[in-house]
Amino acid sequence: MTRAQLIAQIQAKKSVLCVGLDPDMDKMPAHFPRTAEGLADFCCAIIDATAPYAVAYKPNLAFFEALGVGGWQALARVADHLGSYPHHLSIADAKRGDIGNTATKYAQGILNELGFDAITVAPYMGQDSLQPFALPGKWGIALGLTSNPGANDFQLQSMADGRPLYAHVLDAYRTWMSPEQWMVVVGATRPEGLASVRAQLPEHFFLVPGVGAQGGTVEEVMRAGAISGDLGLLINSSRGILYASAGDDFAEAAAAEAERLVADMQTHWPDEV
Repeated sequence: MTRAQLIAQIQAKKSVLCVGLDPDMDKMPAHFPRTAEGLADFCCAIIDATAPYAVAYKPNLAFFEALGVGGWQALARVADHLGSYPHHLSIADAKRGDIGNTATKYAQGILNELGFDAITVAPYMGQDSLQPFALPGKWGIALGLTSNPGANDFQLQSMADGRPLYAHVLDAYRTWMSPEQWMVVVGATRPEGLASVRAQLPEHFFLVPGVGAQGGTVEEVMRAGAISGDLGLLINSSRGILYASAGDDFAEAAAAEAERLVADMQTHWPDEV
């Protein structure tokens, strides 16, 4: 999916909702079997229910990998199902971060073989840990500033010039990454940090997790991160949508929560967009 195609969907739906697929067997509605197949069925039902409101989906690979071979088969089923929604960006939340042939094989397997449009990656090993994911027609989504407490360990540490480490990483991103093919992960629970990252990267799309159960708000994200013309945001919600109900009405409840989030986005939609 190209940037222009993504923007067209955002404008058509007036939505920047990304639905995170973090399927936890312990939280799924009781009528789904506690198997890899049941996990896939649950995810596919959530996709079908929320597709009118979402512009992107983000399966978290850890929840599938934890089930072994069956989990990989479930992930392949979900990826195939997402392929029937070609106007929605599909993101493999994999956070790969290796180099050379290893990174190349990760890109081949996840982006080409499984068919995802995008993959999350970690930059710790430098530019050559990112470039293998810059495949034609695909997106890389690199970590920028995260919301977890451990962000203080490295990302927020002051360097010799007094600026935090993450700001130096963003400087490199400006050189390495085209806004046509790269996004940046920025946590929703640090709105002041989100505004700072936007100042450094005025054209890139941001993938913003942390809205809802983790404490971030749509209003803060829109105010700090939106840009004129195309918004430049994908706001992710996972648990709030997936587990809106544990009953037989889980799909209707997920759709209602997705619709509520989109309505909130539209309330704070910039006038000039």
